[in-house]
Amino acid sequence: MPEEPQDILKAIAAYKREEVRELKRTTSIDRLTSIARFQKPALGFADHLKKISRLRPAIIAEVKKASPSKSVIRHDFDPVAIAEGYAEGGAACLSVLTDGPSFQGSVEIFKSVRRVSKLPMLRKDFILDPIQVLESRGMGADAILVIMAMLDDRAVRQIMFLADELGMDVLVETHTAEEIQRALNVGARIIGINNRNLKTFETTLDNFDKLSSLVPATMPLIAESGISSRGDIQFLTRLGATGFLIGESLMRRENVEIGARYLSGA
Repeated sequence: MPEEPQDILKAIAAYKREEVRELKRTTSIDRLTSIARFQKPALGFADHLKKISRLRPAIIAEVKKASPSKSVIRHDFDPVAIAEGYAEGGAACLSVLTDGPSFQGSVEIFKSVRRVSKLPMLRKDFILDPIQVLESRGMGADAILVIMAMLDDRAVRQIMFLADELGMDVLVETHTAEEIQRALNVGARIIGINNRNLKTFETTLDNFDKLSSLVPATMPLIAESGISSRGDIQFLTRLGATGFLIGESLMRRENVEIGARYLSGA
């Protein structure tokens, strides 16, 4: 019998905490800190989004093989070729999944893309602990995702503080009015509104319509999930979106470069 969506979220949090424990057991904080600080300075993820958004839709194109709700999305999965196609198609930034159990991502996939891509890169994972922030910078991430639904405010502040020290941006994901208020209270600088309900996994752009006015107009605002057409982008832009995190609809296209160019207008 398949797991209910809420059970899936609980399962993700449980195995991610175990991954964090294993990371702490096998790798010293000093070593991760040294690796993180040895990296080239992070590229300005938020700044690049703002720059591109003045010219055309700023697409954060996602390298994602699978998801917990849809299983395998792309069987012919070549992350480097996909990333290169996105860049040629005018993507502003990249998002690369590193979660293994639910998304079939990995640190190795992220690093393989980092070696060839000059675009700012977001590490897409379930960040629960500051040690993952060090790990992210060490693999060359320019930004990380923090999901308000998975953390209390104290943990979010700790993660954001360390990310800022390391020169990384933090995309703070929300999907309710309460989470947006919490994100603002902890000092988020980039807010994402997820159009996917994290309890039912259903997707609707109405969620962005309902919540976008709660985010100050001066703050970068990212629309996440359920975006597949220029019409969607135009609708979300009118509501204040300055960037668009797009995964599944691009990954299902035979030619991701054409897909990215269609959505970005590049």
